[in-house]
Amino acid sequence: MLSEPIDDPAAWRGDALTDRTDWQRTLTSREIAELDACVCALDGRNFLELKRGDFPFDALVPLCQSVLETMEDGRGFTLLRGLPVQRWGEEGTRIALWGIGTHLGWAEPQDGAGAQMHDVRDIGRKFGSDDTIRYFQTNQAIEFHNDGADIFALLCLNRGGKGGRSRIMSAVEVFNELARRRPDLAETLQQDFHFDARGQHPDGARCQVHPVYSHHAGKLNVLLKTAYIHSAQRFPEVPRLSERQTEALSELNALMEEDGMALEFDPQPGDVIVASNHVVLHGRTAYVDDNNAGQNRHMLRLWLTIPNGRPLPPHYAQTREFGPSYARRMA
Repeated sequence: MLSEPIDDPAAWRGDALTDRTDWQRTLTSREIAELDACVCALDGRNFLELKRGDFPFDALVPLCQSVLETMEDGRGFTLLRGLPVQRWGEEGTRIALWGIGTHLGWAEPQDGAGAQMHDVRDIGRKFGSDDTIRYFQTNQAIEFHNDGADIFALLCLNRGGKGGRSRIMSAVEVFNELARRRPDLAETLQQDFHFDARGQHPDGARCQVHPVYSHHAGKLNVLLKTAYIHSAQRFPEVPRLSERQTEALSELNALMEEDGMALEFDPQPGDVIVASNHVVLHGRTAYVDDNNAGQNRHMLRLWLTIPNGRPLPPHYAQTREFGPSYARRMA
């Protein structure tokens, strides 16, 4: 187990990046033209049936390669800007995002039904109103967590009315700070916790059991959904959280909410946040849609296994988030 900070390019603080723009990349006119050509040529096709060969990129290839290197060998995230989503419309934008995804890796299922692209928007329900409702289906604030597969790509179609500010942070830097202050709690988070599967586990399991942090093959990995740890406590077969586990989660949450730890920004239509699910945590503030003005927040999301992905801890094979990536790369 790790009980000391580690040196990793994925360890960064948000306040060190706030006044910098090197984590952003606006697409060039040539890159947009390539996407335009694909959207036009593939209009009316079911995007789920499209393969990498259907997107004969040239100018976009170096960009995709740079993104992949950033995911595994850099800070673990980037923000792509400037996609003309209003010109493409919703269906054209789905094709464009899927095309980018095919050049980054392989799309993985995001739920028990096997959906490979999720619409992140409010469906009018609250978390807790149903045992299967997940936070991305609400307009509630979402605490820091990670998604599934190696990386996620989250594209903004419409930013909505008020709120919905994106928040991302380095899970590595949070661990490092915890190890500096409370190495005992850093070790606790590398021990097993029960997580509510929210009815999405492929084998029907109500919970999955794994650490929050795992150090494997020289890499630190995170799998965090604090709300699901707490909601798992409703099951009688799940052990009650120990005092040490409760303290570790509390300290972790306090660290994540410290000023300067997170990088915050307001996503604009045409922005795509691409981030590693192994080293980056993300969340958002609550938001309110403006139905009268037609301003309803709507994001499109992919989970992708990438070709240059790290070795995964063996217990990831049994998680709904990383099981498909593990099977594709490690089995």
